[in-house]
Amino acid sequence: MKTLIDLTVPALTFILLAAVGLDLTSKDFARLRSQRTLVVTGLVGPLVLLPPIAVVLAWLFRLAPEVAASLLLVAACPIGGISNTYSYLARASTALSVTLTGLSCLLAGFTVPLVAEGIDGTVGRKLAVPLWDVRVPMASLIAQLLLMLTLPVAFGMWVRGRWPHLAARYRPAIQSLAFAGVGLVLLLIIGDDPPAFFGGLSSTVPVAAMFIACSAAAGWATAAIVSGDPRDRFTIAAEFGTRNLGVAMAIGVTMLGRVEFARFAYTYFLAEIPLMLLMVAWRRRRQAVA
Repeated sequence: MKTLIDLTVPALTFILLAAVGLDLTSKDFARLRSQRTLVVTGLVGPLVLLPPIAVVLAWLFRLAPEVAASLLLVAACPIGGISNTYSYLARASTALSVTLTGLSCLLAGFTVPLVAEGIDGTVGRKLAVPLWDVRVPMASLIAQLLLMLTLPVAFGMWVRGRWPHLAARYRPAIQSLAFAGVGLVLLLIIGDDPPAFFGGLSSTVPVAAMFIACSAAAGWATAAIVSGDPRDRFTIAAEFGTRNLGVAMAIGVTMLGRVEFARFAYTYFLAEIPLMLLMVAWRRRRQAVA
């Protein structure tokens, strides 16, 4: 099952982000040149707001050290690439989402150790996990950025530019595939180890869901300060609530040797999918009413 997940998730991510590219043109990115404040907000906001949210929730929920450390590590990670899919499905500012995701991953080599150092200074070493020694695996991160973000999005944009009628024809079908694909990933994650997965849900899902909800709310409120466009507010909210769980698992398992970090990342993804899809459904309903 693990091998199936390792093969399916990258392939599915490529398809989903290629679908994102089908919905983009160079004009979408040109709009961002006049919105530097919005871009900076989307990059700096999570670094400043998410770690304190994680610390407060760890204290309120009285989390076990390994769960608290997992949550803090997730909070320190860059934006997840699936946020582009959420913005795409919600018909929000997809170009802004792609830009923020790419820049966040590029800067992660500096931001993750910086945030980890800040966490260490705030909560001390009571977590018994060496987050202050976190080093981002830059080689794998750059490869992830190129192969799983830049390449598929660029491919989708190229297809739209070369065969616009074909792109328009198949866009609804690919959008449906995006919904089905996200559900497939969820089933694969559960099927990997059902006893271990379900055994920890009662303690991890509530805190993960609360963190996602608080993060998305913080993103929405922050974006409202600098932009009056509902598309931008939704996108920033999704960027705040979606973390790069691949990076979290790579750091937790490969760098720190803690398998439970990967399990929490799966749980986080389990909580993230329905919450974000509810946000997408709400956003599309608002659009239909308007």
